[in-house]
Amino acid sequence: MMTTKKLAMVSGANGHLGNNLVRFLIDKGVPVRASVRNLSNKTPFAGLDVEVVQADITDKASFVKALQGVETFYAVGAAFKLWAKDPKKEIYDVNMEGTRNTIEAAAEAGVKRIVYVSSIAALDYTKTPTKESYGYNPDRRESYYNSKNDGERLAFQMAKTLGIELVSVMPAAMIGGEAFLPLNVSYNILKLILNKEIPIDTKITLNWIDVKDVAEGCWLAAEKGRDGERYIFANEQCMTITETTQLARTLYPELKLQIPGTVPKFLLFTIAGIMEFSARMRGQTPVITRNNIAMFSGLQQDFDISKARKELGFIPKAPNQAVREALAYLMTHTALLK
Repeated sequence: MMTTKKLAMVSGANGHLGNNLVRFLIDKGVPVRASVRNLSNKTPFAGLDVEVVQADITDKASFVKALQGVETFYAVGAAFKLWAKDPKKEIYDVNMEGTRNTIEAAAEAGVKRIVYVSSIAALDYTKTPTKESYGYNPDRRESYYNSKNDGERLAFQMAKTLGIELVSVMPAAMIGGEAFLPLNVSYNILKLILNKEIPIDTKITLNWIDVKDVAEGCWLAAEKGRDGERYIFANEQCMTITETTQLARTLYPELKLQIPGTVPKFLLFTIAGIMEFSARMRGQTPVITRNNIAMFSGLQQDFDISKARKELGFIPKAPNQAVREALAYLMTHTALLK
């Protein structure tokens, strides 16, 4: 006897992970409702068999309406940026309010299960390889990181109080798959590399992960994840931006990419400060900030993903391969590089 697959909803469905998750679920035969903040841009859904609805994480009523009849809610939508003119208001407050609104709305709408998309930002990096069981990030210098740490804790607390199942997933730097402008933070770094806009070796590392693997991981978390548990979606080892540039240089010699030069750390801060000031004068987002250098230069982002492997069957492709495919995508879709 065939069973009918129950309706799933993905918030932030025109974003990088959200859109790739929508596509993955459709391929699995799952009926999908996609929520977006603004209905004007339907390009990410062209040719897809999906119901697109409007919902804003700062408007609880819109989510109560959008989640009617939904069994599994993939809570992807959030403010995903590492810089803002008013970071507390534009990043932290939005993500905390969004967590509260969407989980309350899901409970009111009768949703059975939430896959809450957190981040590796919500992990304690003081011991490597980092595990879920080590707890939360003690570094409080960055608003996006704070919103992910506090938001995940709030999500678990609310889910328990409201009697709704919730599993948290924590992706690393997602690249690859379908992408639309504006690009996410991770893809933007690859774009900067190809456009020769990273002049110095920042010694910043990234743990590259293919977004399609994260999308599959979200589905696996919905199917197999234990209520109240958190799962890391990353690779075991990270790569520096300079190592990533070296790979791009090997793959695309015609671009004549230069390997960023090494400078002392005090000079890194000086250069980052100048770039911050210049970007603010132009009303743009700085490529590098002093806070980026202070928090991330030299930070090892290596993870123990044995829990996700064992409990969910999460098997990501190697970071080198993820980078190769993502660079090829950008080179093919040249409009994204402009």
